[in-house]
Amino acid sequence: MSEAHRKKKQPEQVRRDLLDCTANIAAEFGFAKLTIEAVSKAAGVTKGGLLHHFPNKRALIDAMVVDMLDQTDQYIDAYMAKDATVKGRFTRAYVAMTLNEENFNPLDPGCGIGMAMLADPESMEHCLNWLSKRLALHKETDSDPLLEIIRFAADGAWMNFTAKRNAESVNQAQLIKKRLIELTLTL
Repeated sequence: MSEAHRKKKQPEQVRRDLLDCTANIAAEFGFAKLTIEAVSKAAGVTKGGLLHHFPNKRALIDAMVVDMLDQTDQYIDAYMAKDATVKGRFTRAYVAMTLNEENFNPLDPGCGIGMAMLADPESMEHCLNWLSKRLALHKETDSDPLLEIIRFAADGAWMNFTAKRNAESVNQAQLIKKRLIELTLTL
């Protein structure tokens, strides 16, 4: 009997495994090569089991993107909770998250998924909606145009360093992160 047939029913753990496997496959091969079969095999779940949780590939990708944005919210909220300076707090958290050293680790799924999402309009829409909601939430503290420029700079630095993925680019990203965060404190 295969592993997929021996798994005990733990719907939340199965869902978590499916999302994690989707992220790993998407990071390594991109969304174009992501298949229901590959994810179900990697998670040790039958194809029918996967389809019970996610009716199709699009639903699986959307759930993975939403899951990653939820994790991003947790990181940003934790960072902001430690930041005593109100003005620019969201932007500092955004820069810290975007240029987090782990984001340049080729083994980290977030590294490849971010690049894959750039090529997927529906995933990009999720990201843009998330950012719009966060910016609306922090309108009083983070609407300064210079803070927007700082966030754009962090995004551009992330794209540059994610493409390179070497020790020198990680060090450079950390210097840029430090400088961008310092800039938010000058406003």
